[in-house]
Amino acid sequence: MFRSALRIGWIGLSRGQQQQKNSKAAVMVIQSRWIAETRLESNASVLASYRSLKQPADAVIAEYIWIDGSGENVRSKGRTLNFVPKSVQELPRWNFDGSSTCQSVGENSDVYLKPVRIYPDPMRQGQNILVLCETINYDNTPHVTNKRHTCVQAMDKAAVEEPTFGLEQEYSLLDGNEPNKMFGWPTGGFPAPQGPYYCGVGAGKAFGRDVIEAHYRACLYSNIEISGVNAEVMASQWEFQVGPTIGVRAADDLWIARYLLHRIAEDFNIGVTFDPKPMTGDWNGAGCHANFSTIAMSSKGGMKVIEAAMQKLAKNHHKHITQYDPKGGLDNTRRLTGKHETSSMEKFSYGVANRGASVRIPRSVADKGYGYLEDRRPASNMDPYVVCELLVRTICLDE
Repeated sequence: MFRSALRIGWIGLSRGQQQQKNSKAAVMVIQSRWIAETRLESNASVLASYRSLKQPADAVIAEYIWIDGSGENVRSKGRTLNFVPKSVQELPRWNFDGSSTCQSVGENSDVYLKPVRIYPDPMRQGQNILVLCETINYDNTPHVTNKRHTCVQAMDKAAVEEPTFGLEQEYSLLDGNEPNKMFGWPTGGFPAPQGPYYCGVGAGKAFGRDVIEAHYRACLYSNIEISGVNAEVMASQWEFQVGPTIGVRAADDLWIARYLLHRIAEDFNIGVTFDPKPMTGDWNGAGCHANFSTIAMSSKGGMKVIEAAMQKLAKNHHKHITQYDPKGGLDNTRRLTGKHETSSMEKFSYGVANRGASVRIPRSVADKGYGYLEDRRPASNMDPYVVCELLVRTICLDE
C-alpha cells in the first residue's frame, strides 16, 4: 500500500527522477520496517547495572503522579529529595506545564501538584517513593480535573457510615509494536471464540501473564490493597481488584495500580488499554465494577438497606451513567448493550446473581441477608473518585 501510493504520486516524472525517488523510497521502506521490527522494551540486564549503583543515604527519588486533562490517563515526573519523608505533609508541592496535559493554556501554564499519599516505589526500590498528587490552580483552588477533592469531602460527611469500596479493574493488553492489535492475537485475524479464556490456564488460553504476575507483586510491594487477579472473558483481557477499604483509599490505590500497570507493561513492550470496548463484535467489553457497602448494609438485616439503596440508584440512574466514563457516557454506549454480561444503558435494573443487571446482589449476600452490592455500570476507564463519590452522595447522603 505504501509503495503503491508512492508510484501513483510519481507518474509523469523522468526515468532518472523516478530512479532517484525509488532509491529514496527503498530507504524509507527499510527504515519503516526497522522501526516496526525493533522491539523497544527495557533492556533489563543493562538497566540493572545502573540500578545497582549505590544511592546516597540522604537522597530519595520521589515520582510525583497525577491525573491529566483526559480524566483517564496518568502523568509523572521525578525529583530528588535530600531527606527521607516520614509523612506526606513533609513533601513539597511541585508544578508542571498544564498546557502540555490539557489542563491549562500557555499564557498561564503552571499547575501545582499537592502530594496526598505516599507509596513505596517497586521500580527503584530502596527508600524511593511514588507520590500521588492532587492538581491545584495558581490561586490555590482545586483544578477542574481534580475529582479527588470533592470525593474526600463526601467521604468525610458520610464517615459515620464507613463507606467501603472494592473496585474490579478490567483491562486489555496490546501489542507494543502494533498498538491497534491485541496482544497475542494473530495478525489480521482473531483467536478462537470466547469460552476458554476466563480464568484460563495454558498456552493459547492466557496471554501476557508475565505482566500480570509482575504487576501483582509490585502492588503488594507498594502497599496497595490489591485483593486478587484473574484472566477475563476476552483473550488478552485481565482483571485485578483493590479493596475492600474505607473511604477514598480504594480510589487512591486504583490510580497508583493503573500507573504501575502501564510502567510494568512498558518494560515488556506491551501496551495497556482501559477502553471499555476495544474490540467490536462478539467480544466482551471491559468495566470497573464498584462493590459498595456500609455498616448498616453489612450488619444483620442489611438486605433492607441494600434494597432501599436500589431505589435511590434507580432514581439517579441517568446522573450516574453520564459520569461513569470520562466522556459523558459515550464510552459506555459501546459497552452497555444488554449483551456480553452488561445491562441496558437506558434502563436501571438489579437482581440476585444477575450479571446482566445494572447492579448485582451477590448470591451469598442474598443468602445471608446482609453484605454489599455490585454496581456493574462503571466503564473500565472510569474515574474512581467520581464513581465512589456518586455512590456515597446518592446512597448515604441522599444528595
